[in-house]
Amino acid sequence: QVQLEESGGGLVQSGGSLRLSCVASGGIFIFYAMGWYRQAPGKQRELVAEITNEGVTNYADAVKGRFAISRDNALNTVDLQMNNLKPDDTAVYYCATAGTLGYDSWGQGIQVTVSS
Repeated sequence: QVQLEESGGGLVQSGGSLRLSCVASGGIFIFYAMGWYRQAPGKQRELVAEITNEGVTNYADAVKGRFAISRDNALNTVDLQMNNLKPDDTAVYYCATAGTLGYDSWGQGIQVTVSS
């Protein structure tokens, strides 16, 4: 069973940067995709960015040009570099992994707070 652990969240001022990291453990895996979702208070969970095992990336419109996702298939890690953060980026961020049928494993989430 996949276990996902996120790190790197915290409090940052508007315009600042944070880097989130996630490591998958519990076995040997081949993930079709790895990604980051977020959920702000009172809102639905939304996809922030994802990357396939071939390196194809997809970003939410709200973060294009500011966030960059990367992964290391050998180490089963996925990182999210977040630059020029805005108060609207405040949310709990979740690491997730996908098989061929979609995202099916989730981390516990990590808080990112951007102050204005």
